[in-house]
Amino acid sequence: MDTSLIKQHMARHQQVIELVALQLSPAIAEAARLTAEALANGNKVLVMGNGGSAADAQHLAAELVGRFLRERRALPAIALTTDTSILTAVGNDYGFEQVFSRQVEALAQPGDVVIGISTSGNSPNVLAALVAARAADCRTIGLLGRDGGSIAGQVDLALVVPVQETPHIQESHVTIIHVLCDLVERELFNS
Repeated sequence: MDTSLIKQHMARHQQVIELVALQLSPAIAEAARLTAEALANGNKVLVMGNGGSAADAQHLAAELVGRFLRERRALPAIALTTDTSILTAVGNDYGFEQVFSRQVEALAQPGDVVIGISTSGNSPNVLAALVAARAADCRTIGLLGRDGGSIAGQVDLALVVPVQETPHIQESHVTIIHVLCDLVERELFNS
């Protein structure tokens, strides 16, 4: 096995993470502030994405409900990607584009934070959910890639990893999720 390919992948990963740190640190801090403020006010986080981004949505919700680094009370977060009965019923009856927006309509309250994850920035079902979230007076955050796509202009805060390679966007999204969780815990449980 040629280890030079491994080294190339790791070098590109480091380049992208350095780019994210340089360009997105203020936006990540603002996302953490919005999220911590909502949670401190008794609101919740709703999060969604497709494919690998669905897994990232579940990861984020799990870190908030369980814990990231600190022993603390559970924080209310729901991944809208996990209920197969809702996903298949809504997909069947209304179309796949509505699988997240119907859940936002049912669950979102004013002041909640709704986070959409999309490596392309163009996932129609994520966009529809974020539009529904804004209509419900929620704060909206896009965890996006490439140029942010159509979602970037439809959210309160767009965190755009400005590269083309989906794997490196996803790796950056996981890192951003970890930093976000750390900052939220520090803000809410600074002990």
